[in-house]
Amino acid sequence: MAAADAAAARGDYAAALAIWGPLAHAGNARAQNNVGACFAGGLGVGRDPALAVKWLTLAAEAGDAAGRRNLAHAYFRGDGVPEDPWRAAALYRQAAEAGDAEAEDMLSWMLLEGEIVPPDPGEARRLAEAAAAQGNAPAMTRLGMIHHNALGVPRDPAAAARWWAKAA
Repeated sequence: MAAADAAAARGDYAAALAIWGPLAHAGNARAQNNVGACFAGGLGVGRDPALAVKWLTLAAEAGDAAGRRNLAHAYFRGDGVPEDPWRAAALYRQAAEAGDAEAEDMLSWMLLEGEIVPPDPGEARRLAEAAAAQGNAPAMTRLGMIHHNALGVPRDPAAAARWWAKAA
């Protein structure tokens, strides 16, 4: 996996897929996620949303947090599957519970917007704080907004400015 990750980091997705592919076929959930992400983004292969969903579903079912997050993205956008924001929210929640910062951030946004799941500013703040603790800049920006607009907390422009500065 390390050699494949290094190849991907330098943009050589064909080399990475040559390693991830056999691992994915052998049931390695992280490799399944990585293969799915490549098909979703057309990285080293032609973009194929349906095949991406196949691999991401295997990774998600095996408990891979990144696989759950990436599958949630597909459901949220309707990319390779019918758009289903409720299914997306459930998958983001599973990934967030495993500590995936990007999933924590996205679910935080969904809970603040309230268009897909009932609004819950307190839970949105908790998730944003967890993501921010892992260095997620969008979550830091959201925390600034939460404090600036008094979303579930007293209005605190100084706290908002601190969060925005951290995000920057």
